[in-house]
Amino acid sequence: MSVTPNTDRPELQKAIEEIAAAEAWAGVLVRVNDERGEWTGAAGVRKLGESAAPQADGHFRIGSNTKTFTATLVLQLVADGRISLDGTVDDHLPEYGLDRRITVRMLLQHTSGLFNFTGEYYEDGTIAPGIDWQGQEWVDKLLHTYRPEELVRFALAKPARFEPGTDWSYANTNYVLLRLLVEKVAGRPFAEEMQERLLTPLGLTGTFLPEASPEIAEPHAHGYYTYQDGEEWKTVDVTRANPSWISAAGDMISTTKDLHTFFSALMSGELLPAELLGQMRDPHTKFAYGLGLIVQETEHGTLYTHNGGFWGWGALMYSSPDGKTTLTASLTSSDARLDLAKTAEAFTKVQGALIDAVFGA
Repeated sequence: MSVTPNTDRPELQKAIEEIAAAEAWAGVLVRVNDERGEWTGAAGVRKLGESAAPQADGHFRIGSNTKTFTATLVLQLVADGRISLDGTVDDHLPEYGLDRRITVRMLLQHTSGLFNFTGEYYEDGTIAPGIDWQGQEWVDKLLHTYRPEELVRFALAKPARFEPGTDWSYANTNYVLLRLLVEKVAGRPFAEEMQERLLTPLGLTGTFLPEASPEIAEPHAHGYYTYQDGEEWKTVDVTRANPSWISAAGDMISTTKDLHTFFSALMSGELLPAELLGQMRDPHTKFAYGLGLIVQETEHGTLYTHNGGFWGWGALMYSSPDGKTTLTASLTSSDARLDLAKTAEAFTKVQGALIDAVFGA
């Protein structure tokens, strides 16, 4: 296994080498910014069957970290008076026939009750399937293009999970609706609004909204999807994949450096007025989710985060409340025969190990 050494923070290098040695992961990239400066490390391999380590400045799919970018963009429009946080979404998007009780805040905080177009998992163990996003069905549609309107209408054709504002349930549908809301209010494509308001001002030259493009800019590692098709296990290189199936809920590409720059600026108050940042950080009582942001209480204090997963990839983004200490990371999956639950468990272990190594120092 190839390793990029870094003698300045041997405890961090040791931690990521242990992660890369676990069966779930092929490669790991980590960036830490704190009072000791900036540290970057890499371990594992860029591509299965090769020995080269992933590059520290590599691009990767950030999954649901995208939601924090989307939420920040929406809240900037709220700050400008273009959108009302507690305003009715149907006033802007009447073509979808939304329940008029659904507000912008409910979409941001996942309290709308709308069906999740990637499927619903109920407390009694039953599952209501969504679009094809797992198994052979997803692999067969690896380059298929979904329109955001198509995803929303698919979800709206299903029964709502609960009455608006009465409960909490994570639904990607909420953030695709927020994309459509931004486009309606701004009068231009979502990607253009994001570029002008966030990416360009922050100098995020390694961050992209790929829309329906399956490409990922060099340099990058390779991500793999291992799944069970009947009795047979298969591994597919899913580096080239059309991310339109998740849209503004998880389609962005970035780097550990850009994630640090964005999240540090957000947490330090550079991107939103203090009052709106405070509401963004105010968690729901059922699950510690604010407005596009997760509040995580740890033995090292309160941390803010919104991690992400995309078949083949995992992404971490953590910050102290003042934005002065951040942890950003990318993981690429291996060919280990793990189901969704075991993959999630492995991801949780990585989070805990890195939080302890960075914020427990």
